Amino acid sequence: MRVDQESSSSHRDAEASTSTSKNPGRTEEAGADILPKEMNEMTISDDKVDGHNDKESEGVIVNANGTETGQIIVTSIGGQNGKPKQVSYMAERVVGTGSFGVVFQAKCLETGETVAIKKVLQDKRYKNRELQTMQLLDHPNVVQLKHHFFSTTERGEVYLNLVLEYVSETVYRVAKYYNRMNQRVPILHVKLYAYQMCRALAYIHRVVGVCHRDIKPQNLLVNPHTHQLKLCDFGSAKKLVPGEPNISYICSRYYRAPELIFGATEYTTAIDIWSVGCVLAELLIGQPLFPGESGVDQLVEIIKILGTPTREEIRCMNPNYSEFKFPQIKAHPWHKLFGKRMPPEAVDLVSRLLQYSPNLRCTAVDACAHPFFDELRDPKTCLSNGRSLPPLFDFSAAGKNFLYLKS
Repeated sequence: MRVDQESSSSHRDAEASTSTSKNPGRTEEAGADILPKEMNEMTISDDKVDGHNDKESEGVIVNANGTETGQIIVTSIGGQNGKPKQVSYMAERVVGTGSFGVVFQAKCLETGETVAIKKVLQDKRYKNRELQTMQLLDHPNVVQLKHHFFSTTERGEVYLNLVLEYVSETVYRVAKYYNRMNQRVPILHVKLYAYQMCRALAYIHRVVGVCHRDIKPQNLLVNPHTHQLKLCDFGSAKKLVPGEPNISYICSRYYRAPELIFGATEYTTAIDIWSVGCVLAELLIGQPLFPGESGVDQLVEIIKILGTPTREEIRCMNPNYSEFKFPQIKAHPWHKLFGKRMPPEAVDLVSRLLQYSPNLRCTAVDACAHPFFDELRDPKTCLSNGRSLPPLFDFSAAGKNFLYLKS
């Protein structure tokens, strides 16, 4: 599914990014504050689908049809002994909209449980893998699919309704709250969010074999009391098969890996790892690291910090890319970008996640074992309110056939 650049497909909000404006000071530090002329003529994968049909898109924006506050939705699910059981939901409010459809908060009238229901138009012209993917997932850091049902309108439109566990906040909103207070997200919370994000990806990459393809703060749900994180929105997720092409126009712009910008179609799960690096850096500095305003500008923002990619790095990103019109810009040292007060382990992890060459980025499993997360492995560590940390290392329940990660 292709989600609009600045729209959220999480079931908490539809806001675009922690910041939509650049920081002039940071731009000057990086050594460039204008778009180099040489890059205006570049051919890269921009924010359009280049005139061809994107068969993996879900298509149209769906209005909040059938989700009016107070409406009762009645369906049936498999009960005991295989007998259908009626379940009723009362729609309470719309909490997210986008090209995927609409997400609304609802209450189960039989149990009183609050859930999120993602309602997606079933368009035969487009592939929809989300239900198929969600049915494979079972992990404490992945939003749970409770069940699903189909609904139809008077016009004969068919909708898929995914009934998901409801989580009240997102990493995006948490970061936005601290920004409004002119504060940084507490470093322990950054570690918790980043670790759980990597743990979820280690599971979906290695156990399920799926690439998420839209990692961003809006798709990271957070319980504000326990700080447990849940990865959500698998509308763009796909099993990547070597040798089979994929669309390069995928992933929200600020978090889009450079190989996608270069138009690569045979990419790997390393695109998710790049996105993790972008999210981690954003939590550490309080604003998006690469706030590009277009596809070309996104690459400019990356080059300002990582420097000009070498021919070998470009080859690793996309062997079929033949244009090399790049200004020669030196890499901006990470420690200068983050400042002296930043823990060196945090800087080191970001540098390992944000590599031009996809095969040089650390894997999600490697990231979980990074020293930046050593504090989480200390049994004495607890939340500021005195509560214990959320479950982080017991993979037996949901991480079937998965390894126990040690420091």
